[in-house]
Amino acid sequence: MKKLLLLLPLLLTIKANAQDAKKIHFNAILVDTHNDALSNELITGVDLSKRQTIGNLDLVRAKEGGLDVQVFSIWCGGEYGTGRAFKFANREIDSLYALIKRNPGKMVLARNAAEIKAAVAKGQFVGMIGVEGGHMIEDRMDYVDALAKRGMRYLTLTWNNSTSWATSAYDERFHHDSLVKAGHLGLTDYGKQIVHRLNDLGVMVDVSHVGEQTFYDVLATTTKPVIASHSCVYSLDPVQRNLKDDQLKALAKNGGVVFLNFYSGFLDSTYSNKETKFLQEHRAELDSLEKVYHDADLAKIRLNVIHQKESDQIRPPLSLLIKHIDYIVKLIGVDHVGIGSDFDGAESYPQGMDDVSDYPKITEELLKLHYSDVDIDKILGGNFLRVLKANTGK
Repeated sequence: MKKLLLLLPLLLTIKANAQDAKKIHFNAILVDTHNDALSNELITGVDLSKRQTIGNLDLVRAKEGGLDVQVFSIWCGGEYGTGRAFKFANREIDSLYALIKRNPGKMVLARNAAEIKAAVAKGQFVGMIGVEGGHMIEDRMDYVDALAKRGMRYLTLTWNNSTSWATSAYDERFHHDSLVKAGHLGLTDYGKQIVHRLNDLGVMVDVSHVGEQTFYDVLATTTKPVIASHSCVYSLDPVQRNLKDDQLKALAKNGGVVFLNFYSGFLDSTYSNKETKFLQEHRAELDSLEKVYHDADLAKIRLNVIHQKESDQIRPPLSLLIKHIDYIVKLIGVDHVGIGSDFDGAESYPQGMDDVSDYPKITEELLKLHYSDVDIDKILGGNFLRVLKANTGK
């Protein structure tokens, strides 16, 4: 009986904290700056309006997780060259427009912070457009204008592949000498013109995926705060897609925000070797799935679902995602970090982070670290609204 009496205050505290977390979480405007569901939808044909058993997002689970705003990634691989990439981008945007049309009164397209706040106040889910990869403008400034007109709110200057005007993190890491020899490292004069045009249009410049030289060239060129829509901390996981401490400090000085990617490979430095072993053990099955989906990333996602118990064993703990957030806050301040999950764009995420319905767990963990409700509000969406308004003026 004495033990029970001693436990009672602890149980009451846990219950109160859970109630506080729920209130803080669902009162905030939660924004996720990066999700690849539209790319997958074109392959699988699923209806994101309804609860799905595959993928990480649908409108039902979004509501359960308190997700208010989703920036959908408009993406295609570097193999989509001139005459194909821009068309594919518009095809994906068409699919978002169709999703909104199928959900009148429930979902809207937003272009600025004022429209987001108005929609959320009405209980509407907000869809936004982020174009991932400068190759999708096919070196044409009029394509930048056209995508902005359709609702593009950020342009990721490169994907893994470089463009003729900006070099990627992948190429700067693995093909650095070739780039130097060719005299193409960083942002060219045309690339600087594109950055200025994006500034003029109120489209955020996204430095996720770009190389270090391109990153610093962008900061020397832009007149507005930039974002890293889905990146993590290099000091915790030294892959080329993550940002080094000096980059994070420069981003903060610019007034920008880094939105945390949930992909296991960008959070956990031990994940890559574990994943390689897992894929080798299921190579024949993976090859078969690639023939079905004609997409290597989607095939890996399905393989992980098929062998979920096994793949779960190599997922990092949720605490590691929180560690990346806390690292950034301690290094550059709480005004410069947010959520950019990369859901539906990777095969593995931290344990407990299975889909968008799991977002409340982040709030719970931040409360355990004694983050204030004001700071949590900034991380969940306030910082995005600030940087968006700084770019659009609204």
